[in-house]
Amino acid sequence: MCRWIAYSGTPVLLSQVLFQPEHSLIDQSLHSRMGVETTNGDGFGIGWYPRETETADPAVLRDVGPAWNDRNLREVAHHTRSGLFFGHIRASTGTAVQQSNCHPFRSGRWLWMHNGMISGFRRIRRDLALAVAPDLYADMEGSTDSEIMFFLALTFGLADDPPGAVARMAGFVETTAEAHGIPHPLQMTVAVTDGERVWAFRYSSEGRSRSLYVSTKVDALRALHPDVSFLRELSDETRLVVSEPLGDLPGAWNEVSESSYGVVQPDGGALHRFRPEYADGPGPRG
Repeated sequence: MCRWIAYSGTPVLLSQVLFQPEHSLIDQSLHSRMGVETTNGDGFGIGWYPRETETADPAVLRDVGPAWNDRNLREVAHHTRSGLFFGHIRASTGTAVQQSNCHPFRSGRWLWMHNGMISGFRRIRRDLALAVAPDLYADMEGSTDSEIMFFLALTFGLADDPPGAVARMAGFVETTAEAHGIPHPLQMTVAVTDGERVWAFRYSSEGRSRSLYVSTKVDALRALHPDVSFLRELSDETRLVVSEPLGDLPGAWNEVSESSYGVVQPDGGALHRFRPEYADGPGPRG
């Protein structure tokens, strides 16, 4: 499995979030506390929206080496400031360790990253891939279930309705797996953004999803911890969504409920129930 972080809010140096916290994403690449594997060394990636540029498309840096000793990652993170960025460290579930399989995945202004897996992926991979829209199919570069999930969501209307598109993607994966006799196929925590809002999803077919947390509102954290200077630099809208907490600051982290999704946006956030959507209507099936 993998670990990831999504940041939205006051522009900061990427290193302030990726490297500096006590249990930062880089620390988690070696010492994960809540992942299936302790070590996540099968590649990494960061995606960020540059400030004051003519394009709204994000920049992406991905590589196959472990995050903890990559000099380019450290160099970029210490010199790049952004108000919306993703970071991901990979532990492969069977597909090749190659740059095109590292998250986050990008299509136009969209970024996508995933922790989890599709069980029996090798058996249903062809059926899933053939459902991707023809005009999108050629843009798939890797061999992971995560990338196919992204392109299915794009096919099912991500640009117009992100929650609905992810629900239709999840329903299609489960329906396809069911036809092949694969039980409980989907395990996912997903983050996706268009550069303005971040959607985060926690769902699994068996109802035992991987961990996911969202940070407490900054104004509440300032009241709890007036001595923490870093909090004074952040806007009230700043939020982080993470696979596991970046430290042990009391009151800082809240577990995202099972089978739910949240949206982080400039005017606040909200949490909603998540249910896959099937061709014959919304779930559950059976």
